Amino acid sequence: MFNKNIKLVLAGLVVAAAVWQFIEGYIGNGIMLILLAGIFVFLYFKNEIILLAFLRLRKQDFPGAKKWLDKIKNPEGALTRKQQGYYWYLHGLMVSQTNITQAEKHFKKAIKLGLAMDHDLAMAKLNLAGIAMTKRRKREATNLLAEAKKLDKHGMLTDQIRMMKQQMKKI
Repeated sequence: MFNKNIKLVLAGLVVAAAVWQFIEGYIGNGIMLILLAGIFVFLYFKNEIILLAFLRLRKQDFPGAKKWLDKIKNPEGALTRKQQGYYWYLHGLMVSQTNITQAEKHFKKAIKLGLAMDHDLAMAKLNLAGIAMTKRRKREATNLLAEAKKLDKHGMLTDQIRMMKQQMKKI
């Protein structure tokens, strides 16, 4: 895994090589190098380790996802701000199985750093609402549920939100 700035430098060098190939008359090589530079730019915005961790989580392989996330030693230096949000979001999802206090810290950090997709933000707030509910903080849980409902534009979390509201009535 490369630092985020190294990826941009590599992309710049590859684009320079592509321009050189165009000047020399090797159009096919230049096009191939432009596509290669596009891969480096893509990996700047979408970190490869986080993508692999998401794939592991999709298969419900929590130890495998943790193994991939542990490869990122310095998230502040290696990741952009949104990627750091997803890094902490994934850590929160994994830790929520065992330690809700630690998971709450991770989810709050992820929300503070920002998540690119509204449904991911809604899911993080829904998890925070569940944690607040287990800690008997009903007002905070209600506010977080309302925010999650606003962010859930496609209605993917309506069942979970409804179940959580029913459970809150019991508290």
